[in-house]
Amino acid sequence: MSRIGKKPVELPSGVSASVSGQTVEVKGPKGTQTFNATDDVTIAVEDNVITVTPRGNSKRARQQWGMSRTVVANMVHGVQNTFKKELEIQGVGYRAAVQGSILKLNLGYSHDVNFDIPQGITVTTPKPTEIIIEGHDAQQVGQVAANIRDWRRPEPYKGKGIRYKGEYIFAKEGKKK
Repeated sequence: MSRIGKKPVELPSGVSASVSGQTVEVKGPKGTQTFNATDDVTIAVEDNVITVTPRGNSKRARQQWGMSRTVVANMVHGVQNTFKKELEIQGVGYRAAVQGSILKLNLGYSHDVNFDIPQGITVTTPKPTEIIIEGHDAQQVGQVAANIRDWRRPEPYKGKGIRYKGEYIFAKEGKKK
């Protein structure tokens, strides 16, 4: 039994949801989001509560049950608030700046890295070593943060690179002489 899947998703005031077939549409003050669920789950809206139930007892149905409920809950949160990921850059000369819809990164390469900011995502750099990513789609915000981090992952010897705020990098000891 999925502990997450069993919990119903409550709709706050100002947020409405509709289900047609396997498509869920959630509307709120910040916009509209849709999700196409697999045939392994059934989604129902009753009395400002969205419930997700599995069809059958197969492993795939149980997997989709919890995942679908989480996606619907993130959509309900996203049409009302924003999701936020913070990255920090460590390293001499490493910096970031936003110019229009492009994030310019100096990461020690012989060239600057130009990262195109996707539609629906807001990227700000309050300091040259801080990047804040915000948006209404939790999956998209996380994916953009992961793509930016992939340009220079933190290395274990000096700790240089792009890391999530508060991320701990296990430091390795260097070569012994």
